[in-house]
Amino acid sequence: MTGAEPAGRVVGFIGLGNMGGRIARRITDGGEVVLGHDRDPARAAAAGATPVASVADVTRRADVLLLSLPDSTVVEAVVEGADGILAHGRPGQIVVDLSTAAPASTIRLHRALAERGVTYLDAGVSGGAAAAERGTLTVTAGGPQRLLDELAWLFGLFASQVFSMGTPGSGHSAKLLNNFLNASALAATAEVMVAGRKAGLDLAKLLDVLNAGSGVNFATLNRFPHIIRDDYLEGGLTSDLMMKDVVLYVEHLRQLGVPTLNASGPLASFGLAAGLGYGQRISNRVTDAIGDLAGGVRLYDTDRGADTGAGSGAVTGIGTDAEETA
Repeated sequence: MTGAEPAGRVVGFIGLGNMGGRIARRITDGGEVVLGHDRDPARAAAAGATPVASVADVTRRADVLLLSLPDSTVVEAVVEGADGILAHGRPGQIVVDLSTAAPASTIRLHRALAERGVTYLDAGVSGGAAAAERGTLTVTAGGPQRLLDELAWLFGLFASQVFSMGTPGSGHSAKLLNNFLNASALAATAEVMVAGRKAGLDLAKLLDVLNAGSGVNFATLNRFPHIIRDDYLEGGLTSDLMMKDVVLYVEHLRQLGVPTLNASGPLASFGLAAGLGYGQRISNRVTDAIGDLAGGVRLYDTDRGADTGAGSGAVTGIGTDAEETA
């Protein structure tokens, strides 16, 4: 640790993709020292962090280490790799995993790191890219309230609500349940809105009806008021990553012994989006995938020259690759 780094407050950040980069920027803007590592070295500087070449170097130098990675396979590689966190972690260090990951893997990693005296906190984040930029994410953490209180200085820079869900793994479990409802609402609302368009309804009024009635959900409130104006809120969670989250949910429920009777809808919808070329675009494009099968329907007026082709053209925003990449 260099002399310029204040004791007990150096933050390491591994994975500076769509969400990780935004969260890291909130932390650096809050005046904290952040050492950043990503497969794309330019991302650290873009987030205001000091670029660090390896996981091992970040681990050795940071007091609190944040992870924002695509899935448990990548998290496991970063933690258990030959030159990873497990090899270089030290007693008293805290690892905060912001990824969307399999709870069973999370519990195993918690135990392995605890043997080295490293605290591993699973802390799934919800709210999307816009909430990350505003610093209003919701955190669901698998750890005691005392630990969350200890980290309040950090969470307060990018989250407005932090919930202690209980034992290790419970934070990631809650995140998977939330993400499944998010995926279901988005896919179902996309289908309804395409149907409304084909029925000749005024889609703004239809949203008013849904939001005043029992069909109201996050997608009707926050996504489709933009989508009907040809604003897909690019730069957020892709269809491929939404599909990954639903698959994780299905596997989690299988391990819990709970039937997954409602997973087929979002699996079919986001699988369709991937098959039609929207996999690496924001998950809101599932609307276009359903519209394609309905005869090329778009929710907005296309006489303005809007792009209606599947998977065509560049995407604006921070990025369209994996949500968080080591």
